[in-house]
Amino acid sequence: MCGITACSTNYLPPATLHPSKTTDINDYNYLIGPGDSLNIFVWRNPEISGTFTVRPDGKITTSLVEDIEVSGKTPTELARNVEQILATYIKDPIVTVSVGGFVGPYSEQVRVIGQASDPRAINYRENMTLLDLMVEVGGLTQFADGNAAKLIRIVDGQQISYDLNIESLINSGQINQNVDLLPGDIIIIPEAWF
Repeated sequence: MCGITACSTNYLPPATLHPSKTTDINDYNYLIGPGDSLNIFVWRNPEISGTFTVRPDGKITTSLVEDIEVSGKTPTELARNVEQILATYIKDPIVTVSVGGFVGPYSEQVRVIGQASDPRAINYRENMTLLDLMVEVGGLTQFADGNAAKLIRIVDGQQISYDLNIESLINSGQINQNVDLLPGDIIIIPEAWF
């Protein structure tokens, strides 16, 4: 006879999918995310201009307005939103937003796990390719099976797995194995079985 906890099998639901807003490499815009440093300049109003860090909940608080949702917006979108908010207090505000730190939301990062020399999340950059990413993470470890690697991408709300031949790209120079990456891509590099 089993105890109540010993025989029960509890599974957590799978992670919620948060697809990138970028679906085409030719239509990439940087999106603000938690950890980014924002410089918000309000023309002729230095007392409400300043530098603000995006909180983990994706919001900032300024001297006039608390809890402005900023995560997932472009700097220009945010500037227009802040102008609308400030119009309550200031006549015809003109706002400019610039970003520092460049962390971005997780949905806009590219992650490498497994047998990369330095597996980690990388901020997506315009026109990033698999080769660019592998240079960034230091290539493959000596135990990697790079030609059994997978790329996981969200397409139409579904996670799709694609085969990658990273070892052929890096060690044999087969440049035809280089592919374009999109924000949110996950690269999984398994260990080789000897």
